[in-house]
Amino acid sequence: MNLPFLSKNNLVVGVDIGSHAVKVCQLKRTDKGYAVLSLGSVVLPEGAVDDGTLVEPEIVAKAISDLFGNLKIKNKKVGISISGYSVIVKKVNLTVMDDDQLEEHIMTEAEQYIPFDIEDVYLDFQNLKTNTDTSDRTDVMLVAAKKEVVDDYLEMLESIGLQPVLVDVDGFALENTYEYSGAKSVNVALVDIGASKMNINILSNGMSVVARDIVVGSRQLTEQIQATLDIEFEEAEAIKLGQVPAKEHQQEIEEIFSSTCTQWVLEIKKAIDLYHANNPEAPLQSLVLSGGGSKVLGLREFLEQETQLEVELFNPFEQMSSNAKKIDVEYLASIGPEMAIATGIAIRPSVI
Repeated sequence: MNLPFLSKNNLVVGVDIGSHAVKVCQLKRTDKGYAVLSLGSVVLPEGAVDDGTLVEPEIVAKAISDLFGNLKIKNKKVGISISGYSVIVKKVNLTVMDDDQLEEHIMTEAEQYIPFDIEDVYLDFQNLKTNTDTSDRTDVMLVAAKKEVVDDYLEMLESIGLQPVLVDVDGFALENTYEYSGAKSVNVALVDIGASKMNINILSNGMSVVARDIVVGSRQLTEQIQATLDIEFEEAEAIKLGQVPAKEHQQEIEEIFSSTCTQWVLEIKKAIDLYHANNPEAPLQSLVLSGGGSKVLGLREFLEQETQLEVELFNPFEQMSSNAKKIDVEYLASIGPEMAIATGIAIRPSVI
């Protein structure tokens, strides 16, 4: 999405609320692009957020409030993004209409496209303008989110004095970050692996053409290592990331990695195959990996081997400036992949 020129003080604070952690990112506009003002994350108790739904809003609220306090963030206007069962993203093909006609059609015919009662959801759409001289039909990206789930997030944020002004979808927030990162590939698969879900967004010529959430994530690996070796969660997490050697358990760890990561790759390949079936003339050029799960030892190389694509670990801050006295450069590069969604939200302007 191409945004107009934004004033330096008109950006929201990006808040990415996952099942494992809350990530916060604050940027500012500069003459050369963006600068990172502050960022950070805090781990949530297990079960506080489940499949994109707030289960323990008071616990999440306190975590966010403490994070804003520790980072000394004064801006109260925040944006969030959502994913999971409560969000439907669907591409539909329609006859070309003007914007008013399209909106009226979407609002009156939406129930044939989404499996929720129309009264229970917030709807939005984007005309991808794929019509040509020989075709009067165009693709439209339709997004529906359950009001109950969205409203719970809004009420939680308002309870701690924050002003939510923007609700995005994880995949589109990821797309937003990629577009502003000096992206090199025209046709690219963006894959964000979180603790309990994987988001896939495939872009062709700057437009999202395949978008889906898969309920798999890197916590699977940690829990399997923990159960197999009968160790604490933290130690299992360190083994997963290659921070602690597996030693005599190397073969068991490799078997766990092989079975679980193979499942992830199969899901990614399904999305890639769907894309190639519909876009045979525009093959994918690369795969960009982000999220905490992207740091799993050996995953990037495994994905390259299985997809035959160049796989890069995404650092959304690569083209941004920062104050090295306030934010360590190595820390910024290390945490980058986990902050991709929060950064994509933080790039967005406040409309209020």
